[in-house]
Amino acid sequence: MQGQQRQQTAGLEEKHKLATRWYHWINFPVLTVMIVSGMFIYWAFDPYRIGVGDFTLIHLFPNWFYDLTHIDRKLAIGMALHFLFAWLFAINGLLYVAYTLFSGEWRELVPDAKCFRQALDVVKHDLGLGPLPPQGRYNAAQRITYTAIVLMGGASLLTGLAIYKPVQIAWLTTLLGGYEWARWEHFWLTMGYIGFFVIHIAQVIRAGWPNLRSMISGYDLAKEKENTGAGRHVA
Repeated sequence: MQGQQRQQTAGLEEKHKLATRWYHWINFPVLTVMIVSGMFIYWAFDPYRIGVGDFTLIHLFPNWFYDLTHIDRKLAIGMALHFLFAWLFAINGLLYVAYTLFSGEWRELVPDAKCFRQALDVVKHDLGLGPLPPQGRYNAAQRITYTAIVLMGGASLLTGLAIYKPVQIAWLTTLLGGYEWARWEHFWLTMGYIGFFVIHIAQVIRAGWPNLRSMISGYDLAKEKENTGAGRHVA
């Protein structure tokens, strides 16, 4: 009797380059320390609020937050950590950008004209409202988000320098709208990172262990393939 048996093969395929993983796992704790230490600096003088005129709807951050966490009055340690890790953040970021450019991986990362339309389809898929559109190593939403994070990193360095040395590099501070505007921009970039962290971690949890494993090891299980010709044998 001659039959046909489907042979399933599952091997390993490279998903993330070593350099990509290296820069990612360095940047995660460095950026975390940057955010926490930056908030120590902000909490020493926290003028930002949401409101109209003298009416304040939300104060960032309210007094009960300080009473609960006891994290205020840490300006000195905040500045020391922030300025130290800023160098690591800048060096790691510049090396990542250089690697992406020279390796050609920017072609898979930088969004094209179709990405902005396809990103809506990705959001619909995440909400269970449609299929996932075709994608390469990164889907359209990831390409837009990851590119935006790189640009935000550059903006954080510029605004950080502007408020760190407002006299020595006054031209940059002026270009960004003055000291107060540069500090305001720097603050909301930080809020953007926090928002990205929350969404990114939620997506990692949603994607499951295989996705995290590939970011650690660099490899993922190849999709199962069905062979009908070469897989035949006589029984």
